[in-house]
Amino acid sequence: MLNGLVTIQPKTNMPTIQKGKTVYRKDVFRLTKNIPPKPYFEDRKHKIILFNENCLKALPLIPENSVDMIFADPPYFLSNGGFTCHAGKKVSVNKGKWDASKGKEENYRFVLDWLRECQRVLTPNGTIWVSGTSHIIYAIGYAMQQLEYKILNDIAWFKVNPPPNLSCRYFTHSTEIVLWAAKNKHSKHYFNYPLMKKLNNNKQMLSLWSIRAPGREEKKYGKHPTQKPLALLQRIILASTKKGDVVLDPFSGSGTTGIATCREGRQYIGLELEKSYLNVSIKRLKDSFEDKE
Repeated sequence: MLNGLVTIQPKTNMPTIQKGKTVYRKDVFRLTKNIPPKPYFEDRKHKIILFNENCLKALPLIPENSVDMIFADPPYFLSNGGFTCHAGKKVSVNKGKWDASKGKEENYRFVLDWLRECQRVLTPNGTIWVSGTSHIIYAIGYAMQQLEYKILNDIAWFKVNPPPNLSCRYFTHSTEIVLWAAKNKHSKHYFNYPLMKKLNNNKQMLSLWSIRAPGREEKKYGKHPTQKPLALLQRIILASTKKGDVVLDPFSGSGTTGIATCREGRQYIGLELEKSYLNVSIKRLKDSFEDKE
């Protein structure tokens, strides 16, 4: 597939679950103390910390077995000069340099690198959620298999209000896949089954989730081209974490994961390359603090 350019040695590179392994106290400020430079934003009362840093530089500085849950919405590598529809108008799909493709081998190597580091920092029973369209999600699934994650579910997020297909040569794109995986086959992952059933009219919740894309209220401080709805992140966090758990987002964007984490009483570490998105995140987070108090 990749002409021998990418090799994986999960059994030697990946941490294994060992009796007596160090357990880190759940404190996001302690866990991130080795990440330079100083945080772009921190709120000690709500236990939230944001860094303007590449995740491949920051993740290796976080101790292994220390993060309870990760949500990742990585680049889809779609910025290729094409067009899409937004608010009834034809607009470019180019999102920025961070979304530009470097070729299939380099794109896949990038996927492997950040997934490897995420697996290292996850607690033995921790889980990761990764969202993506068909352009990237299959590479992510294959990389997870190579790294020996245990894939738990593939959630189909149905966007109730998707933009129309301008070319009229395809079915209208109306779903994204969210893969949910445990650190490895030994993990005893947490799942709040009773709550998910309660939220679904006392019926088992399916892996098809109908949730509207973010509306104007969620974008009042600025827009992110792949912003996820708050309802999606709240469901994910409630399903797979407990109060006080540490949640990390290596591509935090406009901060939706952080807002959901704060609202549900978890701790948050956000990593983001673009300062403009971090500034939007801070405004949204402060709004969320006021709503909570």
